[in-house]
Amino acid sequence: MTQNQYQVSGMTCGHCEMSVREEVGELPGVTGIEVSAQTGTLVVTGEGEIDDAKVLAAVEEAGYTAERV
Repeated sequence: MTQNQYQVSGMTCGHCEMSVREEVGELPGVTGIEVSAQTGTLVVTGEGEIDDAKVLAAVEEAGYTAERV
């Protein structure tokens, strides 16, 4: 199991969290997502290696920007 953490900019509410969760949740291999608008964090858990580029693209698709921490 792999776990990567990201800092997400622009989230302000529960709807923001839901949007990020939905987009990242569609990625293959993702088994868990923890997202917090309050802290601006996203933790993605996967079965194997997590593709950072795909996670960052999914966050961007949701309307936000992110970087791996």
